[in-house]
Amino acid sequence: MIFQSHSFYSFITGEFKNGYLVHASWGGENTSYAARVNKVKDSMDVFVLSNSELCYEVIAGNKCYNVTYSQNVENCNNSSFLFECRGCADCFGCTNLRSKNYYIFNKAYSRSAYLEKLKEFKLENRENLKKASEQFEEIKKNSLRKHANITNSPICTGDNIVNSYNCRGCFDIYGDVRDCRFIQNCAEHLKDSYDGYGVGASAELIYEVFDTGVEGSKLCFGAVIYGGHDVYYSYNCHGSQNCFACIGLRSKQYCILNKQYTKEQYKELIPKIIKHMNDMPYIDNKGRIYKYGEFFPAELSPFCYNETITQEYFSLTKEEVENRGYKWKEKEKRNYQIDIKTENIPNNIKNVNDEIIGKVIECKHKNTCNEQCTEAFKIIPNELSFYKRMNLPIPHLCPNCRHYQRLKKRNPLNLWHRFCMCDKNGHNHQGKCKNEFETSYAPDRPEIVYCEKCYQQEVY
Repeated sequence: MIFQSHSFYSFITGEFKNGYLVHASWGGENTSYAARVNKVKDSMDVFVLSNSELCYEVIAGNKCYNVTYSQNVENCNNSSFLFECRGCADCFGCTNLRSKNYYIFNKAYSRSAYLEKLKEFKLENRENLKKASEQFEEIKKNSLRKHANITNSPICTGDNIVNSYNCRGCFDIYGDVRDCRFIQNCAEHLKDSYDGYGVGASAELIYEVFDTGVEGSKLCFGAVIYGGHDVYYSYNCHGSQNCFACIGLRSKQYCILNKQYTKEQYKELIPKIIKHMNDMPYIDNKGRIYKYGEFFPAELSPFCYNETITQEYFSLTKEEVENRGYKWKEKEKRNYQIDIKTENIPNNIKNVNDEIIGKVIECKHKNTCNEQCTEAFKIIPNELSFYKRMNLPIPHLCPNCRHYQRLKKRNPLNLWHRFCMCDKNGHNHQGKCKNEFETSYAPDRPEIVYCEKCYQQEVY
């Protein structure tokens, strides 16, 4: 679904110009291979990025310019390989910095020394880029972690929460979200809602839905419902009210199964339908019972498990999927005529000319991974121009595999109860800190995880 968008192969995208393979995004220009971005320009291979320009391989960023290979960054410019940095410019390979300039691997340099040192890395060459990336990943392993990225959001648990209040078990919610539970990927202004994905935009009282909201209220057990109120068990209905089990309606009211009723008939029928759903519930092939108040059974989905984004957050094998009663789609056999083998891709972008456009390039994974590998890919004209402008080598992986590499760097959508690991003096506690919290860092992970107070004491 594309709204006022001039983009190709994009889905659930609006007000986007010249996008390519963009998903679940709003507002942008000249951006490719992106998911969940907002107001992003001239960027590529990014995930959860807002108000940014000239970014590449950035995960969870905001207000960034000319930033590459970075994660959890805000207000950063002209930098590469950053993790958990804020307000930094001209930095390379750094973690947990605040308002710094001319740092390399967390060491300060003068401006001239920084620029000279940066030349030594020669990142336009893939082998050098790989070495720098590996060095940065080692630094990240030993870097301090805050238990959760929660900013200006009292009484909240989850991760990546900004300007919200009393939200529990929520992930990736931004801007005036209040009194909600188990919400993920939420736009601004949502309140009193529960169990939703891709929701918000001035909505309230929504439950068991995805891709729903936009100035709506009491929207339950459905998908792609925008505006209106009191819409239940429906799909792709906009600006409607008092509708039940409807599809594709626009500005309608008092409809059941897309059939028009009077207000009196509607109010008489709905209690009878709900009673029937409770008295004779749907039972799936695993014996699970679905009465009124449950979302649609998974076995009714037109899509298989491995055709949906479920696999991005909850990875299951084919056997596990089938044991749960879900559907699995076998991989399609592809017979690409490979023009360029992985080992023959030039290591330096300076050695690449326009002849590569449209060539079938082999993906390094060769469909041996579990990442929806397409086995091969092509370079489009805008993409090549971007690589040359940013002085970046041609990638070795197809867009799907690159997307999954980014997903692997994010924490899971789970929370564990833990204690702060800080035992340093001068952090307003004696001995080990006794603060407790909910965190997406599992107890068996190696990272050092601090509470908010101890983390702030350390990085500022």
